[in-house]
Amino acid sequence: MDLGPLLAPNARRATRTHRNRKTFVVTVCRGVAMAAVTSGDEPQSSVVGHARWVRLSHWILAASVLTLAFSGFEILMVHPRLYWGKAGNDLTPALFELPISRNYQHGGWAPPVTFFPGASPVVSAARTYDIFNKNSWGRSLHFLAAWFLVVTGLIYLVAGLASGHLWRHLVPRLRELAARLLWQDIVSHLRLPMRPVRGGPPYGLLQKLTYCAVVLIALPLMVLTGLAMSPAVTAAYPGLLDLFGGSQSARTIHFFVFAALALFLIVHVVMVALSGFGRQMRAMTIGD
Repeated sequence: MDLGPLLAPNARRATRTHRNRKTFVVTVCRGVAMAAVTSGDEPQSSVVGHARWVRLSHWILAASVLTLAFSGFEILMVHPRLYWGKAGNDLTPALFELPISRNYQHGGWAPPVTFFPGASPVVSAARTYDIFNKNSWGRSLHFLAAWFLVVTGLIYLVAGLASGHLWRHLVPRLRELAARLLWQDIVSHLRLPMRPVRGGPPYGLLQKLTYCAVVLIALPLMVLTGLAMSPAVTAAYPGLLDLFGGSQSARTIHFFVFAALALFLIVHVVMVALSGFGRQMRAMTIGD
């Protein structure tokens, strides 16, 4: 007896059932894979890019830092001497001097003055030459740019905590903090030509450590040491002076943190250029 006509419908039905099960399995697997990529648990290719608020705060902070660097350098030119402790001036020993203006190692003091014979000479700070002393506009610009930095930085921190951006994308996981993984990331950054990457998270371990150091350590330290140099602020909060050991110590720390941020900015721009300047700029401007 020929059972072909009776078995054919059942065979076709079994084939369709098998195909449907296969499609279901593939769909579930794809969903799991996408969830793993978007969860941020493992380093994957960038799928989210930079959020709009990240792009906006990035450029405001960048403009603020550049303005602070320019105006701060002009302020430092007036007195290119750094001290440690509570006091420091031209008549006290400096920790070191910076050769950035004609005020560097100026010398040229007028002779000491005595009021009557036999008296010890009065210490005189009268100079015998014209010094560079034009920084009123620089101080005003510095203070204005600092407000943009502080307000934008606070908004970035609040938004980053509320959205989970800081935890998911910037703070490294404990399992990532291995010397082997850090060394591999350093070697990959030094290998040329650098592999083109898309702008935005997820970031590598070296990027996470650097961004955390800038966002959570360097920028807050810059703000605190800047406030410690303000007599109006320290009069209301004298604990700032005790925290840094004096206004001159705060000024010296402020300078070294600025130097570290300037180095970060240079390396950051170089890395952007080597990993695809056009692509990275589009990602940080229009979010493409």
